[in-house]
Amino acid sequence: MEVILLERVTKLGQMGETVKVRDGYARNYLLPLGKALRANAANKARFESERATLEARNLERKSEAQKVAESLDGKSFIVVRSAGETGQMYGSVAARDIVEILGNEGFTIARNQVELNNPIKAIGLHKVELHLHAEVTVSIELNVARSAEEAERQSKGEDLTSAEAIYGVDEDALRPEDFFNPEAEYEDEDENA
Repeated sequence: MEVILLERVTKLGQMGETVKVRDGYARNYLLPLGKALRANAANKARFESERATLEARNLERKSEAQKVAESLDGKSFIVVRSAGETGQMYGSVAARDIVEILGNEGFTIARNQVELNNPIKAIGLHKVELHLHAEVTVSIELNVARSAEEAERQSKGEDLTSAEAIYGVDEDALRPEDFFNPEAEYEDEDENA
């Protein structure tokens, strides 16, 4: 199906372009969300008559997104979750959790604006991309930790998932031969009894 884009759509085209897309994509996404019109003579004339209004609305949305991006750029948010000693979380941090965290800080972000291919399942510092507008992207940092104190230590650069942090031993000192030596002679406890 051919459609006329009413706004810039990532990986598809700019406002005003006529592009060919799959029918389902047009019917289920582009048309209901008002991002496109079917490409026919009547809609082309309608688009040309409304072009100035659409461009002004797009510019207004972009400037609002840039304001939000400036206040979010480089910010770090602490997420406290329970996790095991090795740093594997019992749950995960998904896009809806990120939206809720940002909402608590006063930012209104939709779930589809969070670029998170896989949920976060380990403690540590994680970069997350937010697509606030088709032309405005911002990166934030999530500090996922077991407690606020651990989050503070992580933000200073400490690795809480290393063997030294977990066991108090340098990782280089943890060699298998230190724990089991097949050539060593062991006394059988039953023989001494």
